[in-house]
Amino acid sequence: MRIFKFGGASVKNAQGVRNLVKVLSETGHEKALLVVSAMGKTTNAMEAIVNAYFEDKEQIKPALQETIDFHNEILSDLFENSKHPIFGKVKSLFDEVLGFLAWNKSPNYNFVYDQVVGYGELVSTTIINAYLNEIGIQNNWLDVRNFIKTDSSYRDVSVNWERTQEKISQGIDQKKLNITQGFLGSDDNNFTTTLGREGSDYTAAILAYCLNANSVTIWKDVPGVLNADPRYFEETRLLNKISYREAIELAFYGASVIHPKTLQPLQQKEIPLHVKSFINPKDSGTTVGKGIGIEPEVPCFIVKKDQVLMELSSLDFSFIVENSIGELFKLLHEYKMKVGLIQNSAISFSVCVDDRFGRLNELLPLLKGRFKVVYHEGVSLYTIRHFTDKAIDSLQNGRQVLLEQRGTETVQLIVK
Repeated sequence: MRIFKFGGASVKNAQGVRNLVKVLSETGHEKALLVVSAMGKTTNAMEAIVNAYFEDKEQIKPALQETIDFHNEILSDLFENSKHPIFGKVKSLFDEVLGFLAWNKSPNYNFVYDQVVGYGELVSTTIINAYLNEIGIQNNWLDVRNFIKTDSSYRDVSVNWERTQEKISQGIDQKKLNITQGFLGSDDNNFTTTLGREGSDYTAAILAYCLNANSVTIWKDVPGVLNADPRYFEETRLLNKISYREAIELAFYGASVIHPKTLQPLQQKEIPLHVKSFINPKDSGTTVGKGIGIEPEVPCFIVKKDQVLMELSSLDFSFIVENSIGELFKLLHEYKMKVGLIQNSAISFSVCVDDRFGRLNELLPLLKGRFKVVYHEGVSLYTIRHFTDKAIDSLQNGRQVLLEQRGTETVQLIVK
C-alpha cells in the first residue's frame, strides 16, 4: 500500500486533475490510496463563507456562488456531458452547506468552521473520483470522516488512535485504488472536525500508520523539500535526504513543506516519506527516513511572519519562578497561542507567539493583571538550522533584531 497526497495547488483546475492522472500513469496506482485537498484556494473561499455567516449573512449566497462557479468551470472542462451525474452530486454537496447554515444554532465559530470548510475536500474528491472512473481508472471513494476519529476540540483536534486504527483496519480494502479527503475527521457525535490548516499531510501519515503502508508521497509544486521557502528567499537548494529527526526539527520550527504532526507516526513505523514534484514526477525529490542529518548539509531558513513578541516582567521586581511560568503557559494554551520561542531571565520572560485565532486582545488584560507587559505585533521569527555567520548576516542586514537565541545547531531571530 502506498499513500499519495495531492495538495490544492496540484488540483487547482481541470489541467491539474489531468496531471494527477499523468502522475498515476507514470508511478502506477495499484494498491494506492489518494489523499486529496480542496481545489486551489477553495479552503480560503469556504472560510469567507463562515465569516459571512457570523458578520453579514447577506453575503453567504454570493460567496458560495463564486465557489460553485469555480467548480462548475472545472466540471465543464472535465466532463463533456452536462447531464453527467457528477454535476448533481456536486450541487447536492453545496446545498448541504446552505442547509447547515440555515438550521445551525451554535454560536461557536470553531464548530461552524469545521462543519463548513471541509466541503472543499468532499467536493474535490467527488469530482476526481468521477473523472477517474470516467476515463477507466476504477477507484473507490471513501469518506475519511468515517475512519479518522478525534476529540471535539474543533479546528485543533487530537486523534483517537485506538478507534481510528479499528475503523481503518475494518473498513478499507487495500486491494483497490481508494480516494479520500485530507484535513478531516469526526468526533463521537459524528460532527466533522479538522486537523488544522495543511492537515492533509497529517491525514496521509495517519492512514499510512494504520495501514502499515510502504511509503507516503506528498506531491508538490516544488522539486522537494528546499532549504528555504522560495517565496521569501531568493537562493534555495533541494535537500535530497533528511532524517526523521531533522525533518521533525524543521517542522517544529515551522517549515511549510511538511506538517508538524506528520512525521511522528511515520517515524514510529519507519515509513519513508517522499516529497516530489507533480510537474516532474520521475524526478527523485526528497526522501525523509532513517539516517543522519541532511544531504547536502547547508543552512536551512524558516520564517514565521505576523507573530507577536511579548515581554513580561514582574510588577515588583521579584523573580519570575516556575509557578508564574506554569500559569503563563496555561493561559497561552487556553487562548490557543502557538509558542515559537521563549527566553527568560530572573525578572522577565519573553515569548513569541502565533495569534492565529485572533485572541490576543482577550489575553492581554489577564496578563497585565499579573505582569508588566510590552508587546510587539507584526514581527517575523526567523530560524536557521545549521547556521553560519554568513547566513545570520544575511537576515540581520537592514532589519531591527528584537531578540536573538542561539544554540549549537539553531539560531532564532525576532526581527521588526
